[in-house]
Amino acid sequence: MKPLIVANWKMNPATLEEAKNLFDQVKETGAVICPPFVYLSALRANGAQDCFWEEKGAFTGEISAQMLKDLGVEYVILGHSERRKYQKETDEIISKKIKAALGAGLKVILCIDRISQIKKDLQEIENWKLKIENLTVAYEPLFAIGTGKACPPERAEKMKIAVKKFLGPDTPVLYGGSVNSQNAGEYVKDAGFDGLLVGGASLKPVEFIDIIKNVC
Repeated sequence: MKPLIVANWKMNPATLEEAKNLFDQVKETGAVICPPFVYLSALRANGAQDCFWEEKGAFTGEISAQMLKDLGVEYVILGHSERRKYQKETDEIISKKIKAALGAGLKVILCIDRISQIKKDLQEIENWKLKIENLTVAYEPLFAIGTGKACPPERAEKMKIAVKKFLGPDTPVLYGGSVNSQNAGEYVKDAGFDGLLVGGASLKPVEFIDIIKNVC
């Protein structure tokens, strides 16, 4: 199976013109591109960075899973460590978001730093111990996110094995955290990850394309 490569642009770039320019350079790579909400429609991107747990209502500033689905979005990132930290998202909140996203037919990329988060993040899902379709887990060790200090592949591989043991061998597991073109192959080809969640490097078209070339 072809590795799943996901680009998390976070709160970048600053303008729609820059976003279009970046997107045009990487859109043919087959990667999942997750830009800020305001660019989703213009780019017709296939990924989003978050969603709310209610379908509609008086929730100022929020975006529902169904709204994303209606825009043609296929994937949504949930539980990212930055949202856990800055938006104070709890496992309970993340669990409700996962339920809403799966219910809307989106594919969820659940970000974790440790195995214990998985059970809590799936508490709203009935029979979660059975095979959960449309769920991908992204292991992002906190010390590696945005620091340039990637997790040693052999250490990351242990987490990948633990996730698959917990959720089942068919659950895709991605690695994220200071991924670049030099180390990408070590995670996919050597450590056996099913793909990568790329942050800062996804904003550099040449580097991002090199990452994809080195794992596919």
